[in-house]
Amino acid sequence: MGIREAVRIALAMIRANKMRAFFTVLGTVVGVTFLIAVITLLKGMDAYMKEEFAGRIVGHNTVLLRRVPELGEDPQTEDQWREWMRRPLFTQNEAEWLAANVTTPGLLSYSYDQSARVGNGRGKELSGVNIIGANENFFRVREMDIQAGRPFSRQEAQRGVPVIILGVEVADALFPGLNPVGQTVRVAGLPYRVIGLLEKQGAIFGFTMDRMAIAPAKSPVNGGVWEQAGKVEDISFQVPRGELVPQAESEITGLARTLRRLRPREENNFSVETAEGSLGFWEKINGFLMMALPMLVGVSLIVGAVVIMNLMLVSVSERTREIGIRKSLGARRVDILTQFMIEAGTLSGFGGLLGIALGIGLAQLVSAVSPLPARVSGGAIGLAMFLGIGVGLVAGVYPAWRASRLDPIVALRSE
Repeated sequence: MGIREAVRIALAMIRANKMRAFFTVLGTVVGVTFLIAVITLLKGMDAYMKEEFAGRIVGHNTVLLRRVPELGEDPQTEDQWREWMRRPLFTQNEAEWLAANVTTPGLLSYSYDQSARVGNGRGKELSGVNIIGANENFFRVREMDIQAGRPFSRQEAQRGVPVIILGVEVADALFPGLNPVGQTVRVAGLPYRVIGLLEKQGAIFGFTMDRMAIAPAKSPVNGGVWEQAGKVEDISFQVPRGELVPQAESEITGLARTLRRLRPREENNFSVETAEGSLGFWEKINGFLMMALPMLVGVSLIVGAVVIMNLMLVSVSERTREIGIRKSLGARRVDILTQFMIEAGTLSGFGGLLGIALGIGLAQLVSAVSPLPARVSGGAIGLAMFLGIGVGLVAGVYPAWRASRLDPIVALRSE
């Protein structure tokens, strides 16, 4: 009997005993569904954290200089938190000195942000808008595109001209159905001319990135909305290639220590981060989950293998006479063994396919109703099919061996 014929018989058995076949592979279905769903979500989360979250918060190929860490590190004690809060903020002049003295090729931006109320001067207002004061490089470092109008220029940033770029949510609230470019808004009572509209930024873990407005750091919001005039929260230095990040990090750290007049043995009173370094906390979580996943999936697959083996033994008992007839007609032990092994593998493989479909569907459902993204992995699908078929083959060894060992005379007498 060829492999094709054995597969055809196995599929015919599945059709003839649908409920039994389903319960036979239920353990495999559950294990593979869980495997696919979790890996799909983890792959999506990994890509999301590296491409979206860290990229938007820190920037790709970017070194971030701050008073306190932005990502991946929390104060271990209350004393450490107090020490962080005692650190001085960097100033706009210090940021510009860094830009003038760093030798690693790249682009430096600086910014601060504060929540404020924005109005259109005609009765419509929106509260809780994230007002960002920045220099002209901010849009390129944070990879923000302008869908209408333009970003502010270097001259406007240096002179502190009261111009502003609105996020989509702010523009829709203040100027519904209108192009906001050329309009005037009031930020905490201060008039600003709208010169641009940002592309839609979307949300990060459910928090909108479109409820923002960006103005020159030296404009009236500095000292108005941002009370600590001349100070900045973030200094970002973006390099053109990833391999330059360590060099830039080392040089920025040295220059910042020079600014702070720190002695060689004194610890930094500032934080230097990169997108890759700030994701250390996520890498730990992801690594732990990937280590725990095989154990969790293995339990379901072991249960599934036991069920398949028991039901295949039942199948051997039910088909004893058929086995006797085949042997009396010249079938060899290897033929019987192969047939039952292929049947077990086909049955389990069918469960694997069902589990893959359910796993992808479950991951997409979770992605649709939550901020968690999902990314289907070809490797995960291949692994799931390998495990699905493998479980059946392993579980089918003993039943197939018993079937191949049956005496044809005894088997023919079976009813």
